[in-house]
Amino acid sequence: QVQPVESGGGFVQAGGSLRLSCAASGRTFGSYAMGWFRQAPGKEREFVAVSHWNGVSTSYADSVKGRFAISRDNAKNTVYLQMNSLKPEDTAVYYCAATLKGLSSGIRDYDYWGQGTQVTVSS
Repeated sequence: QVQPVESGGGFVQAGGSLRLSCAASGRTFGSYAMGWFRQAPGKEREFVAVSHWNGVSTSYADSVKGRFAISRDNAKNTVYLQMNSLKPEDTAVYYCAATLKGLSSGIRDYDYWGQGTQVTVSS
């Protein structure tokens, strides 16, 4: 069991960068694939990126491919989301979540969720 806690959100101008962090408690962190999702006002939660437990295999939503990068440090029980070339449409609450189902983009495959961190990108 893991409990993710996100940090690093904030306000940034279009074209800028932010790095989100997700620290997860629990001694089994290294067994879980860790994903990032986001939810904009009035929209459904959507997949952003996921990292396999080994940190080598990753997957991204087409909308962020080439701009965002997910990484993890299992020694620190932490996963990161580096967001570059941010756009106003990236504005959302970003959530970190854990799954034992590998590189899944399906919300229902994730068992543990953080409370989210707000990212606002101005034009």
